[in-house]
Order: sequence, then structure tokens, then C-alpha cells
Amino acid sequence: MPRPFTIPGNAFVSFDRVEKWFGDLSVVAPSFTLDVQREEFVVFLGPSGCGKTTLMRMVGGLDTPSVGEIRLEGRPIGKPDRRRGMVFQSYSSFPWLTVAGNVAFGMKYRNDLTHAQKRERCAHYLDLVGLTDFADAFPSAVSGGMRQRVAIARTLAAGSDILLMDEPFGALDTQLRESLQVELRRIQQQDTKTIIFVTHDVEEAVFLADRIILFSPRPTHIVAEFDIGAELGAERPLALRDSAAFFELKSRVLALVRNNVETSQ
Repeated sequence: MPRPFTIPGNAFVSFDRVEKWFGDLSVVAPSFTLDVQREEFVVFLGPSGCGKTTLMRMVGGLDTPSVGEIRLEGRPIGKPDRRRGMVFQSYSSFPWLTVAGNVAFGMKYRNDLTHAQKRERCAHYLDLVGLTDFADAFPSAVSGGMRQRVAIARTLAAGSDILLMDEPFGALDTQLRESLQVELRRIQQQDTKTIIFVTHDVEEAVFLADRIILFSPRPTHIVAEFDIGAELGAERPLALRDSAAFFELKSRVLALVRNNVETSQ
């Protein structure tokens, strides 16, 4: 069964009675409340246009609530900063920089690091995403999946405490998408980052999440939460997709997603 709704408190990210309007259009229903814990991998799952990306953009400081407040470690979120790194569906590489140059760009304005420390961090995150051998290549010479790994490495190198990912694998073919999902779980475990990940793909949500937040169609409110980590554990090898436990959990989430859509029509 879905978990009870999260009660706000001493969380890493807190949505406190948030509401969002664009003109006369309500995107986030009144009194939206949710907590995200440190080092948690939370997936926002819901139909296209339901408002999940709007919520993520507000965490990133690219948008602001019409009502209510979003807090990071108890402090109201303001303009974008390097603590909150965003990775979008489109490949956001700088074509005039090498792969290593793109990763290093994330540290451009970090005055707390020496040049030597920046080089070390760049090498570390290139290795973490498996791109050491492509450090001197330009984005035009690598695949779409590699460019997406560059974007992830750049965000990590910048020192982001939380990764905000808006359907980053949506444009990739199935095999590459699955490969990067495995890599993202490994990176999150190894680098102990908090991740909010937006998708409308049920299988992707179940494979990646520690916790799934299922949203209604717009104006969005929370329909249910699923504690995926409690049922599948932290390790997510590709073979997990073929297990009975994964299939049963995916079917359960999918049934609720379908019911959610049908009752809204």
C-alpha cells in the first residue's frame, strides 16, 4: 500500500503549504506540503503537465511559490546557487569546451578551491561518470548519453548538495536509458547526494527511487507515496527489472497511476 503522506519537520528540503498560480491557472493546489530527507532519492511521478517540473524549478530557485515557502535546511530558498544543481532533458554541454572543460566549468566561480583542487575534482568526477578516456574530446564527438553524463559530472563538481533532474533520460534510446539509470543510482550511492527526479515513466520511477511521490493531474496534489527503498533495497542492478518483486511493485504503482488518471477525467 502507499505510504501515508509525509509530515513536514526537520527535513533537508521542505515544501510548506505551497501554492502556485500562473495568471488564473492553478498549477500547484493549495497547501502542498512535502519533506525530502538528506541523501534521499525522491522521484516525482505524474502525468505530463501536472506541475511536477514547476515544483522542481521552485526548489532550484528558477520560479517562486505564489503562496507558502520552500526551505533548504530550514532556510527559505532564494535565487539559484551552486548548492542546487539542475540537469535537464536537453544536453546542456558547451560545444567550444572539451568534456573536461565542461566539467571544470561547474567550478568556475568557486573561490574556495585552488587550481590544483579543481583539477583533482574534475578528474574525480570524470572517473565517477566513466568519461576519463574522453576528457579531451569535444561534445560533438561523444554520444548523447555521454553528454548527459558530462552534465551530471559538472553539477556534482560544482559542489551541489542536491541534484534536480527533469526527465534527463527522456530523449535516449531504451538501452542507453537503462544504462544511465544504473549509473545514476551508483553515483548517488557513492557521492551521497540528495536527488529530486521528475518523470512520467513508471518503470523508471520504480527502478530509481528511494521514494515515489505520485501526483494528480493539474492542479497537482499528492495522491500517494511509495517507500521503494524498503521493498527493493538500495542496490539496483539491471537484473532487478526481471525480478518478481520489481514486477509486482511496478504493477501496483501503475494501477494507482491509471486509476488516478481515470478518476480525474
